[in-house]
Amino acid sequence: MKKTLCGLLLTAAFAAQASAAEKLTLVLDWYINPDHAPIMVAEQIGAFKAEGLDVKIIPPSDPALPPRLVAAGQADLAITYQPQLHFFADQGLPLVRVGTLINTPLNTVMTLDQTIKSPADLKGKKIGYSVSGIEQATLATMLEHEHVKPEEMKLINVNFQLTSALLAGQVDAVIGGYRNIEALELKLQGKPPVVFNVEDYGVPAYDELIFVANRKTANEPKIKKFFAALKKGNEYLQAHPLETWQAFAKAHAELNTELNKQAWQASLPLFAADPAKLDRTRYQAYEQFLFDNKLIKKITPVDDYAVALH
Repeated sequence: MKKTLCGLLLTAAFAAQASAAEKLTLVLDWYINPDHAPIMVAEQIGAFKAEGLDVKIIPPSDPALPPRLVAAGQADLAITYQPQLHFFADQGLPLVRVGTLINTPLNTVMTLDQTIKSPADLKGKKIGYSVSGIEQATLATMLEHEHVKPEEMKLINVNFQLTSALLAGQVDAVIGGYRNIEALELKLQGKPPVVFNVEDYGVPAYDELIFVANRKTANEPKIKKFFAALKKGNEYLQAHPLETWQAFAKAHAELNTELNKQAWQASLPLFAADPAKLDRTRYQAYEQFLFDNKLIKKITPVDDYAVALH
């Protein structure tokens, strides 16, 4: 009788805990991939549940939508890019950065021409790009750092076909390829690229992937709980990279490829150890970079679009 009663009480306790779990909706920047490893691992190890959260993870139908869903109050959090955040602030959208997923740029300039030893050697070459404005400003800054004038090369819009444009010889180099994805993809095809990281050539360092919340709800306790769980997820990921990859590959069989396996490993040092930490100086410097390149109309104070939830 006692055992039955204990069992009933435990069942009731778990049921109460489950019903008390607070719902939180996170919209990803793109389909699930190794860039999201700490989130996936936090889910794997039950870190969200331990914080009393029921987290719904949604890949977007359109990568432009996630921040706008948060701005409209239709999601609690979205993953986006720090450069985009500055544009949202300039447009007056009610979004604030509340956490960081990847705290280093992923963007690079890549070429298959092994004779190119620095961006200065791109003089007179054809460069493929995908995103107008920001990639042109980034490339121009890198070239000026190496005393080359931007007009001394030809820019070609390759419409996100970066690796295929390089492999086909359509362009001599590309900007926009990620050091943890496209660089590995080319290497796996037997074409190891020469890679120049944007922050090594005069471009201010920035956080590649960040979390944004609506300004009205950014201080809700469930947001802080999410980042406490995410921190645990990343700690477990760093300690158990192979085990967590195997669990991820089993849960997402369609993503169990050699490229994703290598990207999972290559991304480990890129994740923010403390997702809630904010480097205000870094945000100010990137805001100034965008303003100097006439990509935003005004300088917005960092506190208007980024907060630290500690």
